[in-house]
Amino acid sequence: MKKLSLKLRLIILFVLIAGVFGAIAGAMSWLETREKIDEFFDTYQIALARQLAAADWEFASPLVQKQTNQQLKHIAHADDEDEAIGFAVFTKDGQKVFHDDENGKYFTYTPVIGSYVEQIVDGEKWRIVWVYSADNKFVIAVGQELEYREDIAWDMAEEFITPWGIGLALLLIVMILVIAYELSPLAKLAKEVQGRKEGDLSPIPETKLPKEILPLIHAMNALLKQTEQMLNRERSFISDSAHELRTPLSVLKVQLEVLEMSMSDEQERAKALQKMEQGINRCARLVEQLLALSKIDTTSAAQLSEDHIIDWKHLIAQILEDYAEKIKEKSLQVDLELGSSAPFEKGNSVLAALLIRNLVDNAIKYSPKGAVIRIEMTNGKLQVMNSQTLVAEKNLALLGQRFFRPAGQKETGSGLGLSIVRKIAEFYDCNVTFSNTENGFCVTIKQ
Repeated sequence: MKKLSLKLRLIILFVLIAGVFGAIAGAMSWLETREKIDEFFDTYQIALARQLAAADWEFASPLVQKQTNQQLKHIAHADDEDEAIGFAVFTKDGQKVFHDDENGKYFTYTPVIGSYVEQIVDGEKWRIVWVYSADNKFVIAVGQELEYREDIAWDMAEEFITPWGIGLALLLIVMILVIAYELSPLAKLAKEVQGRKEGDLSPIPETKLPKEILPLIHAMNALLKQTEQMLNRERSFISDSAHELRTPLSVLKVQLEVLEMSMSDEQERAKALQKMEQGINRCARLVEQLLALSKIDTTSAAQLSEDHIIDWKHLIAQILEDYAEKIKEKSLQVDLELGSSAPFEKGNSVLAALLIRNLVDNAIKYSPKGAVIRIEMTNGKLQVMNSQTLVAEKNLALLGQRFFRPAGQKETGSGLGLSIVRKIAEFYDCNVTFSNTENGFCVTIKQ
């Protein structure tokens, strides 16, 4: 089922709330009116009963009844609302001596002296009070039809509720118009966003929007900015990757041509095959680094930010073991000073291993034979230094940028190793600095 719009839900909610409270107010009004009507007419019955009790009924007779009826007959509207009140006068033995010629003549003698009782009179329910006359010789009954009281209560409640009902209806109409007006900027905003051209990631305008919506717009603009930055990084990454892959692929193509021309010369063929192998290894390493960098760039923080204790000593030992052959080939000396305080203690072990691997690989690759590589981890920082190696001061600030390699390098590389190191360090809120020290080139990572 399609979910209703916010505007429609608000309108329905307000109508239901107004209807419920209107019904409750109407019911309370009717009950209160009915109570006041009962009090009023009970008082009226008592007042009439008091007047009738004070009268002298000694001379009441059918002739007096007839004469009284005749006198009142010609009074205009004298018989209107005859159910409003009725009375009858009885002797103590139950003989009716006088009545109001309308309803009292149907009263039966069933006295309950000194209280109100509900009795059936001519098929209708009446509320009757029975009292003795002042001389205690007669019994007087004054009653009223209960349906009449209900009709009066309904009429009064209706007269009271109708203006309020009309006012409530007008209020709801005004509220609906106000809701539609206040939500109109959102509708315009939705149309503006839907009408945008593909690739338009410019910020959403924040003018003329309700203050309550601004936090959402701020969040959406921040998301658009992040998306734009991510797309820019992706475009830059693809462009740089294509540029970097072009060179080794061109070299491989040349070596393939050389190999084809030297099929008859075994020595030349061997040299061409060796160079092709080196080119393939370079391409493989470049692709591996590109994939690692792409994963760090595109994977969400929730996927990368694992909360595992990182065993730095084990990782460093394992990576040095992997590079043992290359270390032996170049007669390098590796000094270790590993304390218990690292740049970050918890995180993703794969990322930590990738960071160490790139630092060690970079140090081994650019150290001359017989150099000393020192790996030091103390006081919350990690340092990797390789002796007999210095970087020109103008290039220090450029290290860590993608695909940057100082001019005059004899070693093959992609220029991505230190970029990956910086990216991982930044992910864990660490700073990476490159410097020349008395012990050689140094990479320092610390928070």
